[in-house]
Amino acid sequence: MPAKGTLSKTSEMSTITCAFCRGKGKDPFELLSKLANCQVCGGRGKVEVAQPAIKCPYCGGSGIHRDQRITCTVCGGKGMVTIRKGSKTCPDCGGKGVVEGGYLPCARCGGTGAVAAKGAAPKTARPSKKAEPGSKE
Repeated sequence: MPAKGTLSKTSEMSTITCAFCRGKGKDPFELLSKLANCQVCGGRGKVEVAQPAIKCPYCGGSGIHRDQRITCTVCGGKGMVTIRKGSKTCPDCGGKGVVEGGYLPCARCGGTGAVAAKGAAPKTARPSKKAEPGSKE
C-alpha cells in the first residue's frame, strides 16, 4: 500500500509545459547564471504530473511562490497539483490554497484547495472529554 499522500504506480501521467520556466528550460530569474537550467524541469521545458491534476490554486499555476523568486512549495514549480478522485473543495480555504488574510499554504489541504471527500480529518484534533468519576457528565 502506498504511503499517505503518494500515488500508486498505476496513476496516469501527463506531460505538460513547465510552469516555472514557461517551457524555455532556463532559470527564469537567472539566479545562478543566464545559462542555468530550470531547477524544475532540468532544462527540458516539460514536466510530468499524475492525473487527475488541477491548476495549483496557491500559485495560480505560475509555479512561482507568492511574492518570491523561488518554486511554489505546493506544486514544486509544475503549476499543477494532483488531487485524489472524489475530492471536495477545502472548507477552510474555499479552494484557494491559502486562508484569507494568510500567506502560507492552507494547513488543512496543504495548498491544493481540495480534501478527501470521506473520512476527512477534523480541522483540529481535540482529545475526547472523559467524565470525571462522580460527575454527572
